[in-house]
Amino acid sequence: MNKPAELKLDTVPVWMNGKAVVPQGRIGEVFNPATGQVTKRVPFCDAEIVGQAVRAAAAAYPEWRDASILRRARVMQRFLVLLQEHQKEVAGLITQEHGKTLPDAMGSVQRGIEVVEFACGIPQLLKGEHSENVGTGVDTHSVRQPVGVCAGITPFNFPAMVPLWMFPMAIACGNAFILKPSEKVPSASILMARLFKEAGLPDGVFNVVHGDKAAVDAILNHPLVNAVSFVGSTPIAKYIYETCARNGKRVQALGGAKNHAVVLPDADMEFTADALIGAAYGSAGERCMAISAVVAVGSAADPLVKLLEQKARKIVVGPGDRDGVEMGPLVTAQHRDKVASFIEQGKAEGATLVLDGSTPPVKEGFFLGTTLFDHVKPAMEIYKNEIFGPVLIVLRARTLDEAISIVNANPYGNGTAIFTGSGGAARRFESEVQVGMVGINVAIPVPVAFYSFGGWKNSLFGDLHVHGMEGVKFYTRTKATTTRWPRQDTPAPGLDMPTLG
Repeated sequence: MNKPAELKLDTVPVWMNGKAVVPQGRIGEVFNPATGQVTKRVPFCDAEIVGQAVRAAAAAYPEWRDASILRRARVMQRFLVLLQEHQKEVAGLITQEHGKTLPDAMGSVQRGIEVVEFACGIPQLLKGEHSENVGTGVDTHSVRQPVGVCAGITPFNFPAMVPLWMFPMAIACGNAFILKPSEKVPSASILMARLFKEAGLPDGVFNVVHGDKAAVDAILNHPLVNAVSFVGSTPIAKYIYETCARNGKRVQALGGAKNHAVVLPDADMEFTADALIGAAYGSAGERCMAISAVVAVGSAADPLVKLLEQKARKIVVGPGDRDGVEMGPLVTAQHRDKVASFIEQGKAEGATLVLDGSTPPVKEGFFLGTTLFDHVKPAMEIYKNEIFGPVLIVLRARTLDEAISIVNANPYGNGTAIFTGSGGAARRFESEVQVGMVGINVAIPVPVAFYSFGGWKNSLFGDLHVHGMEGVKFYTRTKATTTRWPRQDTPAPGLDMPTLG
């Protein structure tokens, strides 16, 4: 009997020095989560390949650093136009490799595009300060200068948006950049690299490498890499932060989350339930800003849980490129099985299972249905862990005080929300909650591009958040210059500590 011919699969290249290259070495597989089938292969770069990319970036950096700020802005403007023209193509690659619905992917690309729009204003953003006559005949001014070769290590759940939080800001500031996207979703980054080259970016300023821990470690330990940005799980964020600090690199490492929504009895329950359904089950719960825990206060609990159950049951699950589908698959079989194990653990721990999504509603692919637990306690594993799937849990609190205490006791501090009709309650929540991003009747409070994204506690290792002005600060260093042009009658400074007056 003849064996079937082996399916020939495309290999996603790396992008190095302005060219697509397929290096030799280890190869990984890229899946379509909606079918469970391997669709592409991806090279796993070793330290030598990463080193080549870093050296290309280091060689390109001086000329780009010295380019006029207007030239950088104009390249960014052309890149913006090309991204807008190819937005659906980028989103289609995300749906193919991540599984999220096409409208959801389009929205995520749009949020990335907004950061590019912000970066186009770099001439204004890089203005320094100047003070005349700080001392007699002495002026002081400051400038912001790029840090050199920067790197970004990004997660599987946002293949375009999170990279776009990083490399446009870094490059607009005058740096060169190495991107290491998730090996599960590599294609969108290569398309964006091609578009950036078409926009006029010099070769070597932006490079893309693929791989696993070997590639990550090569970036973290390379002496020519000066700054590293990361978004992912808390254990890896902590590892990256500690490794970069040990190697003397600037680092921002965004970790995991357990985002709470507090619902008070005076909230509009229909509106609140709709908002929470989207925040919990959108993108199959694979969002760092997903609401995964609801704290229902007092009499809000019973009607809210009833509405959540009704609405969660109606969510249409299927392939992300199919019209009418509201929730796609999870990214891999391993992750689907991990999420399913948490559902079983929640049952064993005694939480009230309102809706069980552990039986896949679609036979092919990596699907789960929507799951809803009630009467969850903080000691339960389904509360303590970031499940990162379509599982929503409800805790009950008697008062707003108790609800705030629950949120603040959690080790994560990424995002949170409160639903209420009371301005006083909302203001108090905003002031007292120990979380980096807060929504008031907004379930997913991802800041717009000209504000900065980042959490507190175990959700962030480092001092500066991504994009916005904190992104500009991260990708630049401040230099202060003090100037005196002495006249002939100006006395020379002596041996004492100089003072100004």
